[in-house]
Amino acid sequence: MTEKKYNMWLSSVPGVGSRTFINLIKHFGSAENIYQSSFSELMDSGIISEKTAESISANRDKEKINEYYRVVKNNGIRVYTIFENEYPKNLKYIFDPPPVLYAKGELSESDALAVGIVGSRKASDYGLKTAHRIAERLAEAGITIVSGMALGIDSAAHRGALAARGRTIAVCGCGLKYIYPSTNFQLSQDIQKNGALISEYPFDTEAFPAQFPARNRIISGLSLGVIVVEAGEKSGSLITADFALEQGREVFAVPGNITSPNSKGTNELIKYGAKLVSRIEDITEELNIEVIYKGNTNTNCNEINDINENEAIILKYLDRKSGDKDSITAATGLHPAKVMAALTMLEIKGLIQQIDGNYLLV
Repeated sequence: MTEKKYNMWLSSVPGVGSRTFINLIKHFGSAENIYQSSFSELMDSGIISEKTAESISANRDKEKINEYYRVVKNNGIRVYTIFENEYPKNLKYIFDPPPVLYAKGELSESDALAVGIVGSRKASDYGLKTAHRIAERLAEAGITIVSGMALGIDSAAHRGALAARGRTIAVCGCGLKYIYPSTNFQLSQDIQKNGALISEYPFDTEAFPAQFPARNRIISGLSLGVIVVEAGEKSGSLITADFALEQGREVFAVPGNITSPNSKGTNELIKYGAKLVSRIEDITEELNIEVIYKGNTNTNCNEINDINENEAIILKYLDRKSGDKDSITAATGLHPAKVMAALTMLEIKGLIQQIDGNYLLV
């Protein structure tokens, strides 16, 4: 079997979450080595419980693994593992990145320039129109829109990106065998043609409420910043905002009517420091990606040679030595989200490259 199959197998074993997966790989060297390890060797690692070791041992069946791989491929699903260059760069370095991503559609290097848009499922007409317009304008500027394909704000954001013929990614809280909610079937088809549906869950995993908060870390992890359009006091969108802050991403919020329950969450975010959004430039200027507005909206990012102030600071640092995101942030004193935005643009422009997490001049 290939290492990709072993990685798919390990990530689907009950009891093996993303952090456990990474810790096991660090200890044993590869998923294949884990597959070959005895129960006592698994226990001696000190990483997992007896129950998880039993789960790994009980789920070793090459015939089933090969059949699962065939099913995934036959359903037109691409598989991205964290060890591959094609795995999304923004997502790879969060605290607990999903070790395996399943995708219907295709991920692109241009998706490194992405913004998340989330909000209430029971959105107002104002919220829906606002989410659609923000997504449409950002997509026109070449920015990928990331959301969760839920009813309300999420769906409006995806549709806004599609209206601009831009790219959009939907992060699903179930396996890609299922479309949730089912009423978004046609939307899911449109997204696949202009981006991707992605999930960390095995193909045939049904939708359960407990899975959706975890997928929010992927929405923020894929994005340079997250925009909350409408959210109540206890909205799941606020979980996404919390993940964004933990990951060093920018958090934006659209202000709303103070008498509306749907505005309580967003207005609180603004009160405690989220960037207020009243125009598209509030987002692009904060993330230092305003340069992609130059020329027409179809301009290829690789043809843009403008260097903004933050990019120049990072290039000056990298002219002396290579460094990872954290060392560059510490040396330059720039906000982590601005460092990530600048590094992304410099990679797209072909001025720097990333090798094993370190950035260096091309």
